[in-house]
Amino acid sequence: MRRDVLDLRQFYASPLGRTTRAVLSRRLTEAWGSAARLDVMGFGYATPYLDPFREHARRAIATMPASQGVEVWPNGGLGLSCLSDDRSLPYPNALFDRVLLVHALEEADDPLGLLRETWRVLAPSGRVIVVAANRHGFWSDAESTPFGHGRPFTQHQLEVLMREAELEPVTWSRALFAPPLHWTARWADAFEQVGARLWPPLSGVILLEAVKHTFAVKPKGRRARARVFASGPLQPAPVGKTQKSDAWRGCD
Repeated sequence: MRRDVLDLRQFYASPLGRTTRAVLSRRLTEAWGSAARLDVMGFGYATPYLDPFREHARRAIATMPASQGVEVWPNGGLGLSCLSDDRSLPYPNALFDRVLLVHALEEADDPLGLLRETWRVLAPSGRVIVVAANRHGFWSDAESTPFGHGRPFTQHQLEVLMREAELEPVTWSRALFAPPLHWTARWADAFEQVGARLWPPLSGVILLEAVKHTFAVKPKGRRARARVFASGPLQPAPVGKTQKSDAWRGCD
């Protein structure tokens, strides 16, 4: 059973939740910049992390599981959030350039089915970032946070799941090294710096980025090898694009 949307909102209104949002938003901005003129969708409870992209993205939509409930987002103006089934997203094929899954896989009835739907709605060479609780971290046991519910993952488990959904893992990062206690929020930056060096396997979450590869069609009447569009480095976005920091590392 998924956490109720009211519980999630309450967590992100707390000091620990605000710190969590700041730390993870920094990682996401390092990966995607401002997502200028791109179509972005968040699934699960991604609204705390979609706000930085909404200003420059061509489209930003929050999709929430029906069993969780939905909140109005953003506050004021046209609503950009909706309810959906995990395995039947209400969007046409190849619509989004970027998809963010947060508080999504851990409590999904069918994680692979969710990732396959993500593949369907991703544009060719589109990218997805999964933020999931680390099986070896302290946060996966902290029921006072949303990351302490459902099934946590290891990096290897996430990579295998991605490949089964025909998504190719390209980079990964770790975050939330401070213990999941409210009094640690004020020292979060120090914990991030020290933890990344001294105890990286104990991070609270793993962020894994994968790309959707598409294959060229074999021409009729002649023999040709199938080609794969290489993901390669992304071209700099026109507005506010940043390079990944050393916190992001390539997948094997």
